[in-house]
Amino acid sequence: MIGRVGPDTLELEPVRRFANGPVRRADGLHWDFDALVHEIVDGLAEAVRREPGIQSIGIDSWAVDYGLLRGGELIAEPFHYRDDRTARGVDAVHQAVPFAELHARNGLQFLPFNTLYQLCADPLAADADVMLLIPDLVAHLLTGRVAAERTNASTTGLLDVRTGDWDLALAERLGVPIRLLPALVDPGAVLGGLRPEVAERIGADLRVVAVGSHDTASAVVAVPLASPHAAYISCGTWGLVGLELTEPVVTDAARAANVTNERGVDGRIRFLRNVAGLWLLSESVRQWEADDSAPIDLPQLLAEAAAVPGDVPLFDADDPSLSAPGDMPARIAAVIRASGRDAPVGRAALTRSIIESIAQAFATAVHTIGALTGTAIDAINLVGGGSLNALLCQATADRSVLPVLAGPVEATALGNVLVQARAAGLVTGSLEQLRALVARTSPPVRYEPRA
Repeated sequence: MIGRVGPDTLELEPVRRFANGPVRRADGLHWDFDALVHEIVDGLAEAVRREPGIQSIGIDSWAVDYGLLRGGELIAEPFHYRDDRTARGVDAVHQAVPFAELHARNGLQFLPFNTLYQLCADPLAADADVMLLIPDLVAHLLTGRVAAERTNASTTGLLDVRTGDWDLALAERLGVPIRLLPALVDPGAVLGGLRPEVAERIGADLRVVAVGSHDTASAVVAVPLASPHAAYISCGTWGLVGLELTEPVVTDAARAANVTNERGVDGRIRFLRNVAGLWLLSESVRQWEADDSAPIDLPQLLAEAAAVPGDVPLFDADDPSLSAPGDMPARIAAVIRASGRDAPVGRAALTRSIIESIAQAFATAVHTIGALTGTAIDAINLVGGGSLNALLCQATADRSVLPVLAGPVEATALGNVLVQARAAGLVTGSLEQLRALVARTSPPVRYEPRA
């Protein structure tokens, strides 16, 4: 994306989109990292051709996954967080440090793919010099700099929830070599210029600036919060449902509710729950397209789902059986049947069940987070790709009994370029002032709950 930012300007221009999914190798699910880097560099070259005056580059991605370097070189393709090897790490970690103590130290909800579980199941970690999360790894390949951006580092489980620094004592207890943990930097820090060979290929020597490198951290920067008591949902593959706080909430009740404390830009706390998002629908569509050997018309499918009469059965969107790639429609039907109900007949009805079940999970998470913080939540800002799904937005409003303000769609990219622009002095001010610019340039669509 090219971002153009000024006091009254906030625009994005898509430059290049490319597929990014798991690839199965002999030892499990990986990311095709060489292909990703190739696409990134070619995309940067195209961006420079379109806009020679680009000032900087900011990188964000999904969380928890990493690459291991030895002698400055990547040892192996990064594993994909949905690979089942992480289960081995869970047992090893919890034998060394009970989860209650982990939560008190790192503030994170239990997710079996958090980085510390992956590291404890990774035999290559013992041979590596350093671990870099995906956006830090891309930054290293572009600049040569070895650093860990703090918002994403907070998803590893190895950051102290109160200080925002590496918990070295915890790492030692888990057998994670301290050398793997690089120096931390905050959003807005300049990571450096491009390696000469990269600059030559791109056609310019640009500086790389740290942003909220966890995509949700960047997305939250660009949430035009409807009020100080508004919740947010960053909805794509996952639904990240939360509140922005100034201090973490590390209580027994928060731990029992599986709510997480992750760091945001400007030292804010993202108090949120990871909920299965549109992954359930996209995997179902992928299966139906494979069955038909033809593409699915998603807008038509959603229109048919909206027209399904009567109630549809709900299911637990976070059921563990739904977390891996595969025949999602069959697995959802099995979950519904296991609860003693009949599975929906037809794709439209199953799609409606998927959307309503995601919306119910969102509504439950919003009310749980409100109760845990003593916040009377009065609106939900829903950003990301899910904000285009009118059926999901309305269902979330209905099931939460709260207004939903949908958009912007590209919140992550907007938050990314806003942090870069502030670092360059093109805009100034607090997160609230940055969000006011978002609200002026990308006003959200409002969905009121129906009786």
